[in-house]
Amino acid sequence: MSFIPMFFALPLISAFLIPILGKIYKPLVWIVSTVVSFVLFILALYGIAVTQQLPMIVYKMGNWPPPLGIVMAFDSFSALMVLVISIIVFAGSLFSLRYMSHYTGQWKFYTLYMLITAGMMGVSITGDLFNMFVFLEIAAISSYALVAFGVDAEELEASFKYIVMGEIGGLTFLLAIALIYAKTSTLNLADISNSLQVVRHTTFFWMTLGMMLFAFSIKAALVPFHSWLPDAHPAAPAPISSLLSGIFIKVLGIYTTARIVFNVFGLTRASDPQFFNILIGLGLLSISFAGLTALNQKDYKRLLGFSSVSQIGYIMLGFGIGNYYGVAGAIFFILAHALAKGLLFLTSGSVVHVTGTRDLDKLAGLGEKMPTTAWSFRFGSLSLIGLPPLAGFFAKLLIIIGAIKAGFIWLAIIAILLSALTLAYLLKIESSVFMKKGKINAKGAPFTMRIAMVFLVVLIVLVGIGFQPIIDFVVGPAAHALLRGLEYSHLVFGSFTTNF
Repeated sequence: MSFIPMFFALPLISAFLIPILGKIYKPLVWIVSTVVSFVLFILALYGIAVTQQLPMIVYKMGNWPPPLGIVMAFDSFSALMVLVISIIVFAGSLFSLRYMSHYTGQWKFYTLYMLITAGMMGVSITGDLFNMFVFLEIAAISSYALVAFGVDAEELEASFKYIVMGEIGGLTFLLAIALIYAKTSTLNLADISNSLQVVRHTTFFWMTLGMMLFAFSIKAALVPFHSWLPDAHPAAPAPISSLLSGIFIKVLGIYTTARIVFNVFGLTRASDPQFFNILIGLGLLSISFAGLTALNQKDYKRLLGFSSVSQIGYIMLGFGIGNYYGVAGAIFFILAHALAKGLLFLTSGSVVHVTGTRDLDKLAGLGEKMPTTAWSFRFGSLSLIGLPPLAGFFAKLLIIIGAIKAGFIWLAIIAILLSALTLAYLLKIESSVFMKKGKINAKGAPFTMRIAMVFLVVLIVLVGIGFQPIIDFVVGPAAHALLRGLEYSHLVFGSFTTNF
């Protein structure tokens, strides 16, 4: 079971080797990044298989038992997250070969790329609250540098705004950790969970949870804490935009929220309906406000950035519903949105690489000249809208079923109607770039870019067609891992353990 630390150790080691390898032979930096990301993908599939047999695997660092030592707690929810991370990281690495060819200091890009991967992987599997903060900051600081990687004025300004907002969230999270440690004298998530039940529903309980929700809402770019994202994502290189919108905001904002709310604080809709109503409110606000704002954008990547803010709202909506179907729908949407939005940002990178512009008014006529990119955009858009039998349809269907079963008929209707916003702003790109006739001088995207896009298209189709096995073996177990609530702590202290 020593595969568990490999999820963060492999990219972390690679990040330190890449500068050395780059001096020996420059193409090695891309080869190492791609090979490592593919190995992580294989390990993630193995992790899914292992969690079919064991509800929790606890990895003890240095053979110190919990709560004395640092542990890695790997359950079905962690397994799903590392799988999605590895998919998007691998696709982005493939895409970057030609996309990053005109940048200088490519070893710096791939070093940061491996560091952000290590950070996200660590957040997804750690069983320690302070280590969650450390991994979160590794990922966040790497992302600040990657947003500014082109060092143009626009990119530096976007990165600065992102740093300010991101560190407000990070410091708030750190303060909450300090308060929890002062109260409980432990940093182990399972031990904290047990200790917090003594002060359940007190002012301290709600204050620390509120601070964490504030911090994670910034990381997830939920409205009204979203202002950094529409600037940061267009400024970043396309593989990073794909990573940031596809999975980064979900790991640092959504995964952390779900893990803390369900498994550490042990909240349920039955006992704490007001808190879950707040999650629904944040979700609806993000879907509607960001969706309407996206309609007014003329920048290809900025429009997709607002789309990410809007679509994150559906995930929060599912968690706010709080029953099995709502939570399963939210988790399925993490997977479906990662594939679709990761793909859409790669299509934007393909267009920008060939044409040199993101202005929708200057991109007419690319449907015939870039057919792979055009059809990739269409598949990603149709999944995001929720057209059957693509992956996004089943994610939204589960959320709607969850709302109906919870008695929120009005919420199900609103969720369906708000999908029209998604259709409207994605049609704006389709009509302006791929359907409208034009005389733009462009050629097809490079081969590796097309391969990366087709890879995600195939996964979107396969996840949709094979939705039942995905629910049975991936999404369902992940939902149950959250809905077990406080049983998380019992599994950590009594489950199968391995040593360093």
